[in-house]
Amino acid sequence: MDRSTSYGGTMPAADIFEHAKRMISGHAGQIGLRYVDHGDDWVDLAFDYKPELAINAETGILASGPIISLIDSACGISIMVKVGQPRPMATLDLRVDYVRAAPPGRSITARGTCYRISRNVAFVRCMAHDGDPDDPVAHALATFFFTGD
Repeated sequence: MDRSTSYGGTMPAADIFEHAKRMISGHAGQIGLRYVDHGDDWVDLAFDYKPELAINAETGILASGPIISLIDSACGISIMVKVGQPRPMATLDLRVDYVRAAPPGRSITARGTCYRISRNVAFVRCMAHDGDPDDPVAHALATFFFTGD
């Protein structure tokens, strides 16, 4: 599916995700982030539960770090999907509110939705859940600053 935008690019969504896969191969790759689905202005990413991602081995409850990485990645990639091409950017602000603990054994999915883009800043919201989008683990608001042309 091709995208034409006023931001100077047309790139098939598959190419955007190939670029994103390279982008998240470091830390995000270590926690196992994977593509799930996307639309015109949103993307779903997820990771499967791993005991080493727990904050406490006894309880198995997930630590916040992997969830924050998931949310940040979903937000950034939703911007690429909306503009139809990768753009150099940096997370300017990311506010994450935890609604409840992420229990052991469940995959976490985050949907980042880019709802507005100005000349230099993109605005995104994100919801992370462990199987039921109506019962979130966390939600977030983020702004990203475009660092290139």
